Amino acid sequence: MNILSKENICSAGEVKVTKLVVLAPNIARVAKCGQFVALMAREDGERIPLTIVDADVKNGTITLIFQEVGLTTRLLGKLNAGDSLYALVGPLGHATEIKNYGKVILVGGGVGIAEILPVARALKAAGNDVTTILGARTKGLLILEKELKDASGKLFITTDDGSYERKGFTTDVLRELLSESKYDLIYAVGPIPMMKKVAFTTRDFAVRTIVSLNAVMVDATGMCGCCRVTIGGKTKFSCVDGPEFDAHLVDWDELIKRNAIYTDKEKHICNLDRMI
Repeated sequence: MNILSKENICSAGEVKVTKLVVLAPNIARVAKCGQFVALMAREDGERIPLTIVDADVKNGTITLIFQEVGLTTRLLGKLNAGDSLYALVGPLGHATEIKNYGKVILVGGGVGIAEILPVARALKAAGNDVTTILGARTKGLLILEKELKDASGKLFITTDDGSYERKGFTTDVLRELLSESKYDLIYAVGPIPMMKKVAFTTRDFAVRTIVSLNAVMVDATGMCGCCRVTIGGKTKFSCVDGPEFDAHLVDWDELIKRNAIYTDKEKHICNLDRMI
């Protein structure tokens, strides 16, 4: 679980996105796209889930990308090459179902762009016609543009402030593409409000839509129940039943409320200098 390399891949103001390459041969050997790991930066910290962005079987490494926003991600950001993670378990969750669907659109927002990269590569390798839409608040927070351009037939980029490419939102481009042509699958990862809007947009066109839910997780084994979500009126757990679900069946309002439960506590603990 040694960290082999660390790279700050983008930043804007106080927001930083960091990439770690971690030695984890047992995980790298069996990991598939769409799966994640749960890790602890140090013994008195919390467990958090991070998607496996890449797995190198030959070198026994996995790549993780995260935004330094909460306590654990800020602690992770303070680690350097040569340091070790306190705990790392995985791969967890169900892998993405990869096959030749036909015409596919991938939508990635913010740090969720890292999660669609392995899926884009796998879908392209399976013979799909892959179109990718990336969204970021500003140019400085856009990640993995080159990598996703290589993994896509077409690439569209939006920024909220118009600082790069098209001003607007990913769903603006998505609606235009769906209005112009028929697509067989939409796959989206990003902030929950973005995924909710993607789901509402694609519902109008009756296109199958899959989202990877970044629900609050604690033990990541289904025992604690923190990551429960309502899918088609039934209770599911993101860590063991997901993280991918049919976007049209997600109770988005409930998910947004549940993910905001610990916001105040997270802000408080991040302000305690002794903790970081």
